[in-house]
Order: sequence, then C-alpha cells, then structure tokens
Amino acid sequence: MPALAGHDVGAAAPAGFGPLLDRLEVIRLDGYTEDEKVAIASDHLLVRQRDRTGLRADDVTVDDDALRLVVTDYTREAGVRNLEREIGKLLRKVAARLVGGEVQAPVTVDEAVVRDALGRSKFFNEVADRINGPGVATGLAVTGSGGDVLFIEASVMDGEPGLTLTGQLGDVMKESAQIALSYVQAHADELGIAPDALKRRFHLHVPAGAVPKDGPSAGVTMTTALASLLSGRAVRSNVGMTGEVTLQGRVLPIGGVKQKVLAAQRAGLTEVILPARNGPDLDDVPEATRDALSFHLADDVRDVLTVALEPEALPSAA
Repeated sequence: MPALAGHDVGAAAPAGFGPLLDRLEVIRLDGYTEDEKVAIASDHLLVRQRDRTGLRADDVTVDDDALRLVVTDYTREAGVRNLEREIGKLLRKVAARLVGGEVQAPVTVDEAVVRDALGRSKFFNEVADRINGPGVATGLAVTGSGGDVLFIEASVMDGEPGLTLTGQLGDVMKESAQIALSYVQAHADELGIAPDALKRRFHLHVPAGAVPKDGPSAGVTMTTALASLLSGRAVRSNVGMTGEVTLQGRVLPIGGVKQKVLAAQRAGLTEVILPARNGPDLDDVPEATRDALSFHLADDVRDVLTVALEPEALPSAA
C-alpha cells in the first residue's frame, strides 16, 4: 500500500502479532540506486541469465548503457527481481535470433536491440507532462516497491463551500487535506488569494484511484497544490516534496527519506524539499544521489511555497 511516510508501510501488524514483533529485530532493506542496479545486473544477473539461456560469454555483449535502459524504462522496483526477468527475456530473444541465423555472434546489445526485444517502454518520466499549470504538485512517497512520486491535483468549482477528496485516501491523508485547506484559507492575504475565491468548493485528487494511499507526510504537497491553484502560480516541475504541516504552518518530520530521495532522482527531479528535522537523514542517502540533487530543508510551509512555486502568476482558477 503506498504511503507518504516510510514508517507507515507495513507498520500496522495483524491483530495478535504485536507482542511477537516487539521481540523480533526488524531489518528494513532500502531500495537500490540506479547505479547499484546496473552494477548488480552487469556483475551477477547478466552472467546467470546468460548461462541459463545457453549462451557463451563471447556470444553476446550487453554494455552498461543498455542495462541502464532496462532499469529505467522497463522496471520500477526497490530490488532487482523484475530486472533479472527482463534481462532473461532480452537474452532469450538474442539466443533465438542466433539459432535462427538472423544474426551472427558476437551480438552487441544496444538501445535498438533492447527496444526491439522488450517492446515499448513500460515506465515514463511524466513529471514535466503532469505539472503543466497551477494546481498540481509532486509529492514523494514510500510504497511496497520502494520510493515513488505522487501527483496531487487541486481544482475549484462553483457550489457549496467545502472539500471533496478522491483517490482512495486513508483517514490520515484526509485530515492532512483538511489542514491544508484551513491553512490556505487562514493565510489567503499573504498568498495573494482573493477572499471570494475561498467561498467555492475544492477538490483534491491523488491518482491512481485504484490504489489505496495513506500516511502522515502529504500535508505540504496538498498545501502547495491548493496555494498554487488559488494564486495562479504553477509548481516548478523539477521539485518534489514531502512533509506534514500543522495549522500554524510548521513542517513536521517524516520517515523514508532515502527511499523518497531515490524516487525523486529516478523521476528526473532535481530539487527536493524536506522537513528541516530530517536533515540528518540525508546521511543515509548515497553520495552520488546527494551530489545530483539540491535539497531545501523547511521549518515552515512558507519556506516550501517560496521554493516550490513559480514567481510569475498564471491565470488563476479562481
């Protein structure tokens, strides 16, 4: 079940198992980075699948660029199980062509061979496409397969004032949405929002609706989506964020920092907003990932909005 805080996933034990878990040492394994997956594939998975396919070392060569393409465009997971399946599928296609005389050994697997063997990409970098106007913000989540990004969408319409929530949200995220709306309403003047704009009905949606979602770290993303919608300032498409927000605007710490940061890098984001109290957790993030991203540590939701929102206002939905 996707959650917006690392300690939420699997935290709730089945009834009666609490005392047992209390006596066990629980070891949580974080997901691999993209570079780590490529190295594992090159040193281990490729060799094993080549042997299983009946190919010799001098029959086929798969370089790191081809393996990276399989990692980024055909798998999305914390581990490497599906990566090994895709590599096996790729090598079986190569072996079939060798046997059929379509190609001659040695075969060099490049991007064209990968795409011909594995078909169209299964995963895409959709951040820039989704953040195409005010009212959409990119949150960082922890799921059962590691980290991921979630797009929180806000809209406003005529009707009885209130808040509609969709996307199979749990009770914690529903409360976060109410707090986000209350904060925006209380700070309308500061955000440049006309009072009449708050007398309408708001809708917050978190795709995909078929997947249940819960966890205490969606607050800043929901607040940013609403502030973006009503101020007419789009959220920067290269920024991802995580953190809970209070009615006073304080940004509270969350869990799963490493998984979320890795998800941000994998999605093509270049800047990440984290609660200030999560600063020490960045020590757990691989150095290469830390060097590739810019981090903003926020104590107050005003800090989040300053970084996340574009300075120029676009036509507001209000």
